[in-house]
Amino acid sequence: MNQSAVTTTPVSDGVRQALEISLRGVQELLPQDEWVKKLARSEATGQPLRIKLGLDPTAPDIHIGHTVVLNKMRQLQDLGHQVIFLIGDFTSLIGDPSGRNSTRPPLTPEQIKVNAETYYKQASMVLDPAKTEIRYNSEWSEPLGASGMIQLASRYTVARMMERDDFHKRFSTGQSIAVHEFLYPLMQGYDSVALKSDLELGGTDQKFNLLMGRHLQQEYGQEPQCVLTMPLLVGLDGVDKMSKSKNNYIGIAEDANTMFAKVLSISDTLMWDWFTLLSFKSLADIAALKAEIAGGRNPKDAKVMLAKEITTRFHSAAAAGAAEQDFINRSKGGVPDEIPEVSLSGAPLGIGALLKQANLAPSTSEANRLIDGGGVRVEGSVVSDKGLKLAAGTYVVQVGKRKFARVTLA
Repeated sequence: MNQSAVTTTPVSDGVRQALEISLRGVQELLPQDEWVKKLARSEATGQPLRIKLGLDPTAPDIHIGHTVVLNKMRQLQDLGHQVIFLIGDFTSLIGDPSGRNSTRPPLTPEQIKVNAETYYKQASMVLDPAKTEIRYNSEWSEPLGASGMIQLASRYTVARMMERDDFHKRFSTGQSIAVHEFLYPLMQGYDSVALKSDLELGGTDQKFNLLMGRHLQQEYGQEPQCVLTMPLLVGLDGVDKMSKSKNNYIGIAEDANTMFAKVLSISDTLMWDWFTLLSFKSLADIAALKAEIAGGRNPKDAKVMLAKEITTRFHSAAAAGAAEQDFINRSKGGVPDEIPEVSLSGAPLGIGALLKQANLAPSTSEANRLIDGGGVRVEGSVVSDKGLKLAAGTYVVQVGKRKFARVTLA
């Protein structure tokens, strides 16, 4: 973690506490001394600081990797500052090139509208909706028009744009860079001008864009915002950043049982990074828990605490408790209390067709692959014969560790 320069500004206890909260789990806070001055001014005047987070609705759902920055927003919101949840409906039309080795296809307005409808609802599971300002950057971006866009583009040079790591790499290796991609960091930076933000948050891959906001605010005669970057959350595989494309994610809209089980599946080492970035426990409490584990306590105890905390946040304490019991039942080979009820006709029915029709496998060929791998059980017994046919009756069918159905076959 890089906390930038050590502050030399005299601070009150309140500002010191706010700074400590600001720095928890961060990658960088730039410039830290400017942020301390902003905090001190806010304390003296009673004027909340304006804290901005922009997300492009590139997918219909948010996963818990996105909540790393949302958690930081909530912490700052609880300090009394004004948080602005910015939906990038205009910038999504351009496509964010951050971290890309090829041009990102822009979304259609229809896709953006569908995705944006769920974004704020899901973000409100972390943020306090009553104290959150929600904005869309089309409000000021569309009125710019062609002349405004040209004037904005005149405030940054191509040479500086090419210092950006992903652009530089693509240019050096002869990969194409579309001209419209240069507009993305400019438009994200202009959002900070329009919102007069004091602090902008983002992942480490957004640093160039966040600093663009500082530059453009100075160009437009505003006090420049500070920049806070959060580490990218490593996914369930313990290797890559959490991503739907990598299938190593936990969606915040997933059911409680799946969410709980997925948290328990992470490694004992990765667990501590997740505690720092996702838990609301104090750093002192986390350090004490880590010491207990080092002293011989079962690491699973800590992981269960984390799984219950995360599941409670997006569901409820009761749902988290039920998910824990469900996990225990499955671990013992038991059947969860609540499983889907499915009625099928056509007895006797082949096991492959049954799995497909009961939505336990996407196809009969995949069903056969699961049977070959020993992943299918009927009434607790492993199915080894792909030619098995089930007569009329009711059966508890299990696929893998987490898929169950009570199938009534007629």
